[in-house]
Amino acid sequence: MNALAAVEDEKTLAALALAMVNHPRATLQELAKAIGVSKATLYRFCKTRDQLIERLFEHSASQLRRSIDEAELHQGPAEQALRRLIQGQLRHKELTAFLTYYWKPDSMQDPRAVATWAAFDAAVDAFFLRGQQEGAFRIDISAAALTETLFSMVIGLLDAERRGRVARAAVPDMVEQVFLRGVAAPAK
Repeated sequence: MNALAAVEDEKTLAALALAMVNHPRATLQELAKAIGVSKATLYRFCKTRDQLIERLFEHSASQLRRSIDEAELHQGPAEQALRRLIQGQLRHKELTAFLTYYWKPDSMQDPRAVATWAAFDAAVDAFFLRGQQEGAFRIDISAAALTETLFSMVIGLLDAERRGRVARAAVPDMVEQVFLRGVAAPAK
């Protein structure tokens, strides 16, 4: 694999995203060193920090969209689909940390970003609506609010894990259990 292809490797992009979060003021040279490539290799990938941030945004959004597709939210019992969704989001925790750290309100002025996040929200909202219709989730909280609550929990717990406040192994079950206990439909 050539050096430029190595930078575009998913693991390397995840490491680069996390390096950007852990060292937000790092130069391209320092970032290259942090992920184990030369500055020249990273420079061929992106010539500026702004380009690097944009490429990582695009990659992050693509991976998170893919994880939603892979969760097959329209299939099987809602609780199982929720578990697949959580697992998929946690698989890309470095990218989630990057998006959380670098997202700014003006990001939503870019029509591509608006379309990306609107599709993302619509897919998860539709899943929660399906779960509500099946009686798996409470109906007194909107599907949109359930989407926002789930992703706020994921983001918060991933950040807590990154800072050493929460054990890595505990995060998937913690998200699922805390979320479900708060949104499960009352027993009939």
